[in-house]
Amino acid sequence: MSQNVEPKRGREQRVTKQRLAVEAAVGRLDDFVSAQELHRLLQDTGEKVSLATVYRILQSMAEDDLLDVVRSGEGEAAYRRCEAEVHHHHLVCRSCGKGVEVEAPAVESWAVRVAAEHGFTESSHTVEIYGYCPECTRQRAAADGQETA
Repeated sequence: MSQNVEPKRGREQRVTKQRLAVEAAVGRLDDFVSAQELHRLLQDTGEKVSLATVYRILQSMAEDDLLDVVRSGEGEAAYRRCEAEVHHHHLVCRSCGKGVEVEAPAVESWAVRVAAEHGFTESSHTVEIYGYCPECTRQRAAADGQETA
């Protein structure tokens, strides 16, 4: 069953075959994916998109707030289609990459207050909390011979 839904677009209005392929691939994924992983998935399905083009399109989509972006401890960016319409933060599994969007009103008010206290205006922030999702926690405990509650 195919749906003809026009993807939301921001500044980059040029619609190319490569952009449509990247948008479709990201739309099929539930969790965060790196540019390299997405490029590999596109190659596996026969799409002809260079790694540089995948990076450029993901960056453009992120700048247009079409994608959430988180960075690993090594600084590698991972992308996922935005699900929430409001500002939100993420819990990210260190093992499988699963991402959970969370709203944090206390963080929002804290960020506004701290920025104002230091004379900053038009501030923004990003919060990612890294840990292990319940499934990976169970797998790690089982590998260590431990039981989890």
